[in-house]
Amino acid sequence: MGLPRYGRPKGFEGDSSPNLYVANCGPAVGLSYDSIASVFSAFGELKGVFAADDSGARVIVSYRDESSATAALEAFDGHPCPDLGGRSLHIRYSVLQPTSQGQVSDSVPVSLMASELNIPGLYLLQDFVSIKEEEELLAAVEAKPWKSLAKRRVQHYGYEFCYETRNVNTRQKLGVLPTFVSLILERISSFPNLDDSTNIVLDQLTVNEYPTGVGLSPHVDTHSAFEGFIFSLSLAGPCIMEFRQYAECAWLPNHTSSPNMKTESLENDKSFLRRAIYLPPRSMLLLSGEARYAWHHYIPHHKRDLLSTIHLGGCLAVF
Repeated sequence: MGLPRYGRPKGFEGDSSPNLYVANCGPAVGLSYDSIASVFSAFGELKGVFAADDSGARVIVSYRDESSATAALEAFDGHPCPDLGGRSLHIRYSVLQPTSQGQVSDSVPVSLMASELNIPGLYLLQDFVSIKEEEELLAAVEAKPWKSLAKRRVQHYGYEFCYETRNVNTRQKLGVLPTFVSLILERISSFPNLDDSTNIVLDQLTVNEYPTGVGLSPHVDTHSAFEGFIFSLSLAGPCIMEFRQYAECAWLPNHTSSPNMKTESLENDKSFLRRAIYLPPRSMLLLSGEARYAWHHYIPHHKRDLLSTIHLGGCLAVF
């Protein structure tokens, strides 16, 4: 759904930031993200190394504090780096900014880590699958039949979600989940922040393909259709997901909620909190607790986009 946009911090030219924009560095010039992280971690704890754009030759190195970024900039900017193939790096401070195409993305800061959003129950694991595993998953998904909706294609496993009623018919099981999700199921069982993963069973899977420019409207997944844990694996490209918490919405995690949730009043309600997070490819997002029930999540629609994205969304029943 597009790459995040980075720019200089607002204010004076000398203002610093924990994020560094590093040019002449990345997979396109023979440098893996792991090797880049290994070199830059000598200056402090990293949040991660991310693609700055789709060139493969520019990255964002994100630290937990500004002093580490300053030390790395002073050491590497304009100088050959022996541990990175002797390449001369060109570095400046950078801040993560939302894309200007989204309806409300022009003023909400975009976080790189779930903990920065202060939304209880929201977790993000980067590199949940490897690049090779991502390729295998995409090939397996593409080999299965798709169902075409108005703006995207979907696949349903376990139980089919009915978009007209916004619910599932639990009496009509589609069968077992496909074998290509076996590795995902194994890793979910050891997912951090789960109180008792042995009592969690994945019984429904939806594959969503979001073509270039297509997003997802703000919503809370139907209470009665899905249980308390929702996992979403991003494949084929990154995206920015946003969250809204409306003042008039009560947190009611129960099974009696209406599946036909009325959103007209919410669309006109300007009293809401907003958060945004960058979801890199191969990352797994978990919505639970407050993040699951009290926050609307969505992907802003864009007029222009660089990449399409596929999301494998699993819904969990807890027994």
